[in-house]
Amino acid sequence: MLVTTFARARRWLTAHPLALDSGLALGVLAAMLTGSFVEPHGPYGPTFGRAPGALSVALMVLVSVALVFRRRNPMTVLAATGALSLVELITGEPRAPVAMSAVIALYTVASRTDRPTTWRVGLLSMTVLTAAAMLSGPLPWYAQENLGIFAWTGMAAAAGDAVRSRRAFVGAIQERAERAERTREEEARRRVAEERLRIARELHDVVAHHIALVNVQAGVASHVMDKRPDQAKEALAHVREASRSALGELRATVGLLRQSGDPEAPTEPAPGLARLGELVDTFRNAGLRVEVVRADDGAPLPASVDLAAYRVIQEALTNVHKHAGAEAKAEVSVIRVGKLIEITVLDDGPGDEDSPDGGGHGLLGMRERVQALGGSCTAGPRYSGGYRVHATLPLRAPRA
Repeated sequence: MLVTTFARARRWLTAHPLALDSGLALGVLAAMLTGSFVEPHGPYGPTFGRAPGALSVALMVLVSVALVFRRRNPMTVLAATGALSLVELITGEPRAPVAMSAVIALYTVASRTDRPTTWRVGLLSMTVLTAAAMLSGPLPWYAQENLGIFAWTGMAAAAGDAVRSRRAFVGAIQERAERAERTREEEARRRVAEERLRIARELHDVVAHHIALVNVQAGVASHVMDKRPDQAKEALAHVREASRSALGELRATVGLLRQSGDPEAPTEPAPGLARLGELVDTFRNAGLRVEVVRADDGAPLPASVDLAAYRVIQEALTNVHKHAGAEAKAEVSVIRVGKLIEITVLDDGPGDEDSPDGGGHGLLGMRERVQALGGSCTAGPRYSGGYRVHATLPLRAPRA
């Protein structure tokens, strides 16, 4: 209960700094008035009972009122309390500790400004107040009251600087924590976006390839159904095989969304250049003439590079099959050059009005996939007719 009350009072005072400063000013006034009744140099030591003069009381009231505004104008309050303290030290009774207000004002300045300002203001206040007390006061220069002014002003400046440094340190820690939190959130959003984009590319490559084959074979079956049923059956068999392959790859791709510990997640490896022959056969069965030239030594590639190479060839041949015409011929070359592997897909078809111009999702996904691995990909018409897709991939995948 006591802790809760204390926490509630602290929150209220933090929200109302003027009330806190007013209470502090009243406390300082009470302390100065009490101290002014003490005679430190009595015959038998410090004695209590002598009343201060009217000037001292007036100065104590004025400096206490000035302390109420110490947060709003710390330098002005320090100047005012310092000037009133000088008046007390020079003309009044040194028993009235008016300099206490200047010490508190100096602490406020030190806690709210930078270190160079604290050094300059602190040295100036310390020198002026101590010199005034030693040179102009009624007590000897070596009196403990004069040395006390020197010590208290120095400690006030040091304490204020320490508080300011700690406040800045805590603020820097909080800022770093907030920045780290924002960075984690941004990184999480970036990873989610990249994963969505990767899955979208995979789905597009799988669906575009197999649906194009299904469409062509279905058209062939419909055309020859009455006159050549054997050929129609063969076309329908290709449709069934393409559909089965599409479902299998879709199942593997969608399985990426499962939890890592899900035992039903697919374990089939991603396709690569080792399955290039199967890929080419599906296009040949659909009626596309394809020639393949490989000069890559059959060396194993990193999984990401191998998948990217396979998808580039798949997308390029799908576009040839869709846009190049029935009589088109495609040429695929996979060549290893140093630390790179070059993939080129050419066709000699005349193209059509819907021929890809670089702005489709397939070519866009192809470029994104290659560039994510540090490679390059270009696609465009050939001068002699047809279309050319050229991709260069590093043999070593970059680190994440």
